[in-house]
Amino acid sequence: MSNSLILLILTGLVCLAAGAFAGRLIFQSSHQKKEEEAELKATEIIKNAEINAENIKRDRVLEAKEKYLRLKTEFEDDANKKRIILSENEKKLRDNEQKNKDRERQLNQQQEQTKRKEDELIALKTQLAQQAESVKRKQEEAEKMLESQVMQLERIANLTADEARQQLIDALKADAESRASAYVKNIVEEAKLTATKEAKKVVIETIQRTAAEQAIENCVSVFNIESDDIKGKIIGREGRNIRTLEAAVGVEVIVDDTPDAIIISGFDPVRREIARLSLHRLVQDGRIHPARIEEVVAKTKKNIEDEIVEIGERTAIDLGVHGLHPELIRMVGRMRFRSSYGQNLLQHSREVAKLCSTMAAELGLNAKLAKRAGLLHDIGKVWHEEPELPHAILGMELAQKYKENPEVCNAIGAHHDEIEMTSLISPIVQVCDAISGSRPGARREMMESYMQRLRDLESLALGFQGVDKCYAIQAGRELRIIVDSDRITDERASQLSYDISQKIEKEMQYPGQIKVTVIREMRAVAYAK
Repeated sequence: MSNSLILLILTGLVCLAAGAFAGRLIFQSSHQKKEEEAELKATEIIKNAEINAENIKRDRVLEAKEKYLRLKTEFEDDANKKRIILSENEKKLRDNEQKNKDRERQLNQQQEQTKRKEDELIALKTQLAQQAESVKRKQEEAEKMLESQVMQLERIANLTADEARQQLIDALKADAESRASAYVKNIVEEAKLTATKEAKKVVIETIQRTAAEQAIENCVSVFNIESDDIKGKIIGREGRNIRTLEAAVGVEVIVDDTPDAIIISGFDPVRREIARLSLHRLVQDGRIHPARIEEVVAKTKKNIEDEIVEIGERTAIDLGVHGLHPELIRMVGRMRFRSSYGQNLLQHSREVAKLCSTMAAELGLNAKLAKRAGLLHDIGKVWHEEPELPHAILGMELAQKYKENPEVCNAIGAHHDEIEMTSLISPIVQVCDAISGSRPGARREMMESYMQRLRDLESLALGFQGVDKCYAIQAGRELRIIVDSDRITDERASQLSYDISQKIEKEMQYPGQIKVTVIREMRAVAYAK
């Protein structure tokens, strides 16, 4: 190894040693500074701890003093409260003792009063017993005197007491019946003067405010055509067009010599209307053959169903009747194609609704509810099935099914007296139905049923005792009865007219009202010879 290399190594070692020594000196100096800083911090922390300890000690002393003062105050307050309660209790005890003394004094007084009253009652009982014995003796003497007087009266009058009593009862009974009949007659006359006057006033005002056109419907419809040349197209080859139309609709199409007209006959107004509209479309189109006829009839039937719903909705809107069930609206629309005794059912129901509304308003009742009942009172007539029920009962059941007001349901069911009326709207609907049906020209009646009704009226009146003759006049609006003057008195004649009118109401069906007139006539005949 060369000297330079050795020298170099030695030089490096010296440098390393010098560096290590220098690093140690630096570390010692920095460590000494840190120790000094740590001592300063420790001294500062100790001072702060001592200050905090003094502060905490002072706070605890203050808190202890405050707590002592608070406890002392509370104790003094409790002691004061207890002293107050004790004083109040002592006062109550003194008051209770005084009250007990007062009560004891009152009880003593009441006992003394009770004792005096008992002595008075004993004396009174003794006195009453003596009076009862005296009354008993006097009663026995009076009974003996009465028996002797009755015996004397029986000897004088030749009647026993029971017979005399019966004669007196009969006389009083006859007098009472006579007075009662006169009293009833006066009451009825007075009621007629007041109630009839007011009723007529309301009815007349209602009728005057509701005017409706009347038209009698028949079982035929007339289809007008421009010329008779169209009749041949409608009949078709060998009548096949007209047969197809009759089979599709269910009516009879009469093509005769009537100029510019074809008659459609059928009892169902809906079918007649379908046939009329179908003919109108076929004539306008010009193509008339069996296939086209069936197509047009099918479309017309659908249009009629839509029109029924539209008519029902329009009627409800016109009358201001809202919230009807869709099925009820459809039934109202069907009324347009139904008739009752020749009177259009929808026009009749509309008129009854208006009359009911007016009359209910005059009487201070619910006009909207009355109008609703008037519109729906005949819905039982347009039900598509034919149950064995009167139309009023069927209409009531339908209204109940579709959640109508109970008063409306009762008015529908009671407007022909099938059920009992339970609301004031029911008689209004009944009266307005009669007004609408009894207008001149509103309805027609078959001659046979009309004649039978008159015969029933006369035979009903002839069934009463004392009736000599009976005549139904003024188209059955008045029943004139002639009675035997020997068998019927004036009072009995008045009672007889009332009894006959009540029997007519219970047993017969008739439009409007029937006047019952009983005539009692006394004739004296003498001959001068």
